[in-house]
Amino acid sequence: MQIKPFKSNPNVVAELVDLILYCQNTEASLGITMAEQPDVFEIPDYYQNRGGQFWVSFDTDGHVAGCIGLLRVSDTTAVLKKFFVYPQFRGRPVSLGWQLYQTLLEEAKRRGFQRLVLDTPEGEHRSHRFYERQGFIQCSYEELGVEYAFPDRDSRFYQLTL
Repeated sequence: MQIKPFKSNPNVVAELVDLILYCQNTEASLGITMAEQPDVFEIPDYYQNRGGQFWVSFDTDGHVAGCIGLLRVSDTTAVLKKFFVYPQFRGRPVSLGWQLYQTLLEEAKRRGFQRLVLDTPEGEHRSHRFYERQGFIQCSYEELGVEYAFPDRDSRFYQLTL
């Protein structure tokens, strides 16, 4: 497995779309369209050029296996976004989700962010357990104190002090 910062490539974007739609709609039946998440088609401008980052993980054949994004929304706060991993790379022995999260966490601290926030659909219990094990605390949208676009599906909100 390799985790690399995103570099513009139409094939990688197409594979990211496949991964995201698989996780959101095939697995979780959320009915989210790509039109509701245009950031995937604007990664350099949306994440990287605004003080954040976006990572893509590739399997041994060079195909997208997972991704995670760090969106800067203020000098002190960033949003954890687009955290997706194909099922075969979750948990042991690969633990790709953990690897992606550690990559994001290290970079968030390096960039001086003091807090991470995120949204996740209410029905995504596996995600809730992961975030809570990492120390994220559930909060209201108002408590986030920042605004950013996300496809709302009865979302649950979390924050973590770094």
